[in-house]
Amino acid sequence: MNVNAAIAALAAVAGLCTGVIAMLAFRWSEREQAKPTRSSLHTEAALPPGVDTVLSVLRSSAVVLDEADAVVKASSAAYALGLVRGGKLAVEPMLQMARDTRRDGEIRQIELDLPRRGTGRGEALAVSARVAPLGSRLVLLLVEDLTEARRIEAVRRDFVANVSHELKTPVGALSLLSEAVMDASDDPEAVTRFAGRMQVEATRLTSLVQELIDLSRVQNDDPLEDAEPVRVDELVAEAIDRCRHQAGTKQITMATGGTADLHVWGNRGQLAAALGNLVENAVNYSPARTRVGIAARRIPATGGDQIELAVTDQGIGISEKDRERIFERFYRVDPARSRQTGGTGLGLAIVKHVAASHGGEVTVWSAEGQGSTFTLRLPEAGSVRDRDRDRDRDRSSREPYETNADLDGEDQDRPYETNSCEPLSAPEVLP
Repeated sequence: MNVNAAIAALAAVAGLCTGVIAMLAFRWSEREQAKPTRSSLHTEAALPPGVDTVLSVLRSSAVVLDEADAVVKASSAAYALGLVRGGKLAVEPMLQMARDTRRDGEIRQIELDLPRRGTGRGEALAVSARVAPLGSRLVLLLVEDLTEARRIEAVRRDFVANVSHELKTPVGALSLLSEAVMDASDDPEAVTRFAGRMQVEATRLTSLVQELIDLSRVQNDDPLEDAEPVRVDELVAEAIDRCRHQAGTKQITMATGGTADLHVWGNRGQLAAALGNLVENAVNYSPARTRVGIAARRIPATGGDQIELAVTDQGIGISEKDRERIFERFYRVDPARSRQTGGTGLGLAIVKHVAASHGGEVTVWSAEGQGSTFTLRLPEAGSVRDRDRDRDRDRSSREPYETNADLDGEDQDRPYETNSCEPLSAPEVLP
């Protein structure tokens, strides 16, 4: 009995010890789990309260680095610019600047050109980086993308330089011609010849100044303040009348089609100037005894129907590299030929701004040696369209706008020629 009692007592003591050890082990495990880990210190407790919210609303790309140069926080824009890769800051000059700021606490700023991700053309991103201390251990890096601002500044700088050059040429010519007239005062024929040249240069200078004024107006004014329904056939007639003399001199036939019963919504003066520029370019850059066509039609579009105006010529055409730049100010495909025709290089820039300000667009199709087609798409005047549909509801049919190209097929980007239009004969050739 004594032996059995001793065994039972030993078993009870052993069970009690096992329970105490298990309870101590459980408590130790809970205490270890409650301790913050190294990673949690960097991601949760590292940022001061409210900093995460502020960084999320900043327009600049933001990156927060800890004392080991590890990225604690980075905005999506920072990843998009390629600043952060694999949890590290990938731009060495910015990283060195962050280390210097962490050491002495001074705010630093630098401008850099970074390679653009995903392109092999050597294009660069212009950025401005600013580094400041954030607390005792962290460093904040803010990066601003300056690429678009620099591009706009370059365009403005080129514009001023081009304007100065274009104005200097006719002004210099007028100065020289006036001196020649004074020196040839005893020669009536020479005076007449030089005076004629002076008139040509004065006309060119007047055209340049006027187009600069027009370009400034279409950029600054809101055309929809004075918007009204404008008849397309009236715009076409005005554009043809503007180029009638040039067309007659070169024996160019001008034809129209599909312009009846169509209306666009906008500023009449700006629309007439835009279409007139397209027609004038077609005439000026077409060989003699060719044809210029002006066609219009209604096309369905998201948000309402649009009116499509196409100006087609049989000229020299435009190369692919030039088609990307022809809507830039003062850009000329052939500068020598443009000066012969009196071009200023602003006509297509005006067309582009007028189309954009009216909620439309202008596109070009061209092939060297085959001619060009400039297409101007503008919103249709909805109230006029509905009224015309009610008026013509009882009519059995209306003549469609016909084209040679299948616009629903693969040739929809090619120029189209009208078959149902009645050509307007060119005026008599002036001597």
